[in-house]
Amino acid sequence: MADQITGQLSTTAFVFRGYNVTNMGRTPELLNHPRFGGYLAKRLEQCGEIASDVMHRPIDLLGRVSRGEETNLDTYSDAIALIMAVEMAHVDILEQEYHVQLAKAQYLMGYSLGELTALVAGRCLSLEDALTIPLSLSTDTAKLAPTCTLAVIFCRKATLNADRVHHFCQEINAEGNGLIGISAVLSPNSLIVIGEQDTTSRLHVRLQEAITDRVYLKKNPHKWPPMHTPIVWREHINSRASLLMSQMKSGFTAPKPPVLSLVTGACSYTDSNVRDIICQWVDKPQHLWQAVYHTLSSGTESLIHLGPEPNIVPATYSRLAENVEAQIKASISTRALSTLVYRPWLNALIGERAYLLRAPTIKQTNLEDWLIDKTS
Repeated sequence: MADQITGQLSTTAFVFRGYNVTNMGRTPELLNHPRFGGYLAKRLEQCGEIASDVMHRPIDLLGRVSRGEETNLDTYSDAIALIMAVEMAHVDILEQEYHVQLAKAQYLMGYSLGELTALVAGRCLSLEDALTIPLSLSTDTAKLAPTCTLAVIFCRKATLNADRVHHFCQEINAEGNGLIGISAVLSPNSLIVIGEQDTTSRLHVRLQEAITDRVYLKKNPHKWPPMHTPIVWREHINSRASLLMSQMKSGFTAPKPPVLSLVTGACSYTDSNVRDIICQWVDKPQHLWQAVYHTLSSGTESLIHLGPEPNIVPATYSRLAENVEAQIKASISTRALSTLVYRPWLNALIGERAYLLRAPTIKQTNLEDWLIDKTS
């Protein structure tokens, strides 16, 4: 049964999701599952207790899931604990029910909060340390959200140079009328930015003036904590996170398997830089595109998505696969093209971007759906 989920572990990556406006997913169904519900209940109670201690108020995650009560910005800290509890329950089920040894996987990765969970699953951070970092700062982080707008900026044809966008963000910040920054690099032609007041609109105007191709700005109607941007500097969240981490008992061993960091876009964690990278995780963009390209160039064949209702990472791979397939000529099969990148002589001619041709061959599994639908 485990082989149906993971295939070959040496070419499988496990992916942990981050915070979203909805964070419950199918967790109530999993809690009621006769085989798996106990694993989830245990983690909900454990993470609820940790969160209650950190936040100095009762946080009943088990009760929330039993009632099917979704989180919102006002319960941001509950959402953090809920997501990590569900992800760790998924890990428990894989390891104990299906005897999947995550340590033998190719690597782990996580978007935003998911990177901290990946470090727990990789036996690098303790669950308590990993939860305490974002929970201790959650109230002040959420407090910044009302004045902020999250937007996706993209071009349909041209690339959107992240360094150039960052330069424009710095110019806007220097004007003193609100901060803005890149929160995630989704692809060569799309970025997530979060900005205060009207800064996203001002950035859009500058980009339209500077880029010949049309630049689109899609504002999200919801309010988001401005993680991975310089806006967190307003509450000194990055420096306070560093101080908190200086007191962590864990974080002195490299994760096993490696964790592909979205801070660096590579498997960068060692036994001595965990705190440094997590500090950057607070206010630096998520380099999702670099991580995606890493999976394609390193021979990854399967992605297993953990957590409730995985969203941004599976959507990114699916969109890339669709774009690649649309570009492939009908006379050459996708399977044939995907094997060409392993021929060094041809790779040298085509260039390293040939690895993108592998995108349609990546197998993605939503573990939440698999556990509930395939084992019912």
